[in-house]
Amino acid sequence: MFDLIPLNGENHDPHSNHDDCDPITQRLRIGDAREQLSLFDADSVDLVVTDPPYFLDGLDSKWKKGDSNSPRATGSVGGLPVGMKFDPAQGKALQSFMGPVAHQLIRVLKPGAFALLFSQPRLSHRMAIALEDVGFEIRDLCIWHYRGKAQFKAFKQDHFVKRMNITEHEKGSIIASMGGRKTPQLRGQHETIILAQKPRDGTFVANWCRWETGLMDASITLNGACPSNVMAVEKASRDELGPAASHLTPKPLKLLRHLIQLFSKEGQLVLD
Repeated sequence: MFDLIPLNGENHDPHSNHDDCDPITQRLRIGDAREQLSLFDADSVDLVVTDPPYFLDGLDSKWKKGDSNSPRATGSVGGLPVGMKFDPAQGKALQSFMGPVAHQLIRVLKPGAFALLFSQPRLSHRMAIALEDVGFEIRDLCIWHYRGKAQFKAFKQDHFVKRMNITEHEKGSIIASMGGRKTPQLRGQHETIILAQKPRDGTFVANWCRWETGLMDASITLNGACPSNVMAVEKASRDELGPAASHLTPKPLKLLRHLIQLFSKEGQLVLD
């Protein structure tokens, strides 16, 4: 399912399917986005802001965590603790999934229009490649920074050493040489947002005159300073999320509103 997000949607029913919501219309289409996108006219959308499946720890194209058919269920990672499940198949599966989606996105976007796609940091390069392969220009890699209480998933290796078939003295030497070092999982406090742009129709000015896309509103700010590619916004609270609290990777309204206002203008068509 995907929807067209109103700039001031806080006053509207998010489940409304009516086109008479004033002043911004919301429309919902139910179905697989890969199929529904083909029903949109070419060059008809002003901005895309979306949060595709992450293909991480079982978050596959069906948004199923731990699905037996997901890339994480391979023999090489299936038995490892969460946070240690690193398999190149995850990134390759994400890129393969995003290819056809990106092809439709660049078709429906107006020339010069932007697509903002959230991604898990360590697989964001695969997302960017999928977008670039269909013709998008990768303009930036933005950071959504949050403090939060993300779990620190790094693990010491002492217990693996203790199970090795070597002498106790050798085990002690190896453990001492590691000095308490852990696996390379830094505490997560950000997600990436790929800023992609459909090629312009001529110069920036010519493209704007014809399509009113391709330029950002530099007056939009989160903290009183000029807009930055590092956006510090705390995660959404359960009160803000409401029924969406069960979603695996919810995004705060403040961040989404900022992105929409930065890269589109009021009254334009914004696609999630």
